[in-house]
Amino acid sequence: MAPIADLMEADLFELIVAVQDWHPPEHVSFASNHPGRRAFEKIELYGHEQILWPDRCVQGTAGANLHFGIPSAKAAAIIRKATNAAIYSYSAFRDNWDPKGIRTTTGLTGYLKDRGAEDIFICGPARDFCVRYTAEDVLQEGFRVNVTWDLCRSIEPQRADILSRELSGRGVQIMNARELRHRGKIQ
Repeated sequence: MAPIADLMEADLFELIVAVQDWHPPEHVSFASNHPGRRAFEKIELYGHEQILWPDRCVQGTAGANLHFGIPSAKAAAIIRKATNAAIYSYSAFRDNWDPKGIRTTTGLTGYLKDRGAEDIFICGPARDFCVRYTAEDVLQEGFRVNVTWDLCRSIEPQRADILSRELSGRGVQIMNARELRHRGKIQ
């Protein structure tokens, strides 16, 4: 978290948004809410694969707070996702599919467009899930997207090279924190 905090404190960005998982205790993605199932098993949910996760980031608990090492006062907004117990959300921009096949937005697209954002820089945990789906949605929303690779961590690190090629092939700029610092202030 320290390198992310350092970038936030460096005033390189005009706008910083933090994203926070905020699961109700009965969330559909928790293995504990599926009797006989274990964390990391896969099920079908509304016609799509869903990984069952350990209980985490439960609303109102210390585990749902932003990491204490992040200067949250630097964030102009905090977007909470996965707040609906029946729908998971990897992306910061849209929930996963609901029973009707619809992906509801989180409001982040409008927030960023209203503020004139064009380039989006993403970092954080779950490179192969939350970061990936967020990056893909950023592209669909018409922004340029950059993933600060060395400030992300994967659930399945052995697939990092494959994921990097896939994202690059879709138009995602892969960079590291050093490159980002050399760019200077980002509008």
